[in-house]
Amino acid sequence: MFVTFEGVDGSGKSTQAELAAAFLAEAGREVVATREPGGTPLGERIRELLLDGPAMSSWAEATLFAAARAELAELVIRPALARGSTVVSDRYLDSSLAYQGVARGLGVERVLELNAAVADLLPDRTFVLLVNEETSAVRLGGRADRMEREGGRFRQAVQEGYEALAQRFPERIVLLDGTDPRDEIAARIRELLPVGTAPA
Repeated sequence: MFVTFEGVDGSGKSTQAELAAAFLAEAGREVVATREPGGTPLGERIRELLLDGPAMSSWAEATLFAAARAELAELVIRPALARGSTVVSDRYLDSSLAYQGVARGLGVERVLELNAAVADLLPDRTFVLLVNEETSAVRLGGRADRMEREGGRFRQAVQEGYEALAQRFPERIVLLDGTDPRDEIAARIRELLPVGTAPA
């Protein structure tokens, strides 16, 4: 099983990814937790460039994300799934579709084609945490990497991108209210995680 968590910065996705991974481990599954961009030595270097590096064109940005994803899929995700592990990732493909495809205006189809060419692997379930701009800004508390410095209008466009993706992939993507109490969100996620087939 491959599960991903998405949302704008400050949505609480990282917290929920950690809680889900812990829950699945307690249920008896071998869990591999990872993040994007990152999760491999190359991916972590690309992460530094994307989040703290210089300004870059939208396609350069999309291609760097895809490169990190290709490495993660080949070295971490596919091997883990092949041996029967559950993979929980903090961000994956839908981030590129929402951020570069929608918010950057590159087009969902074109970004999807790029990623299909280098890492043709979709999650089994994706949880998207939605929060308004004010909540996101408060939770970030002044922290700002290169993506976060884009501001409120950009984050709003990203969120609208996620909502559009949920309509396109309703069998895979679950939208959750990121302003609900943390434990309530975690409980809802646990209900939607198929753990009944966990190995003994």
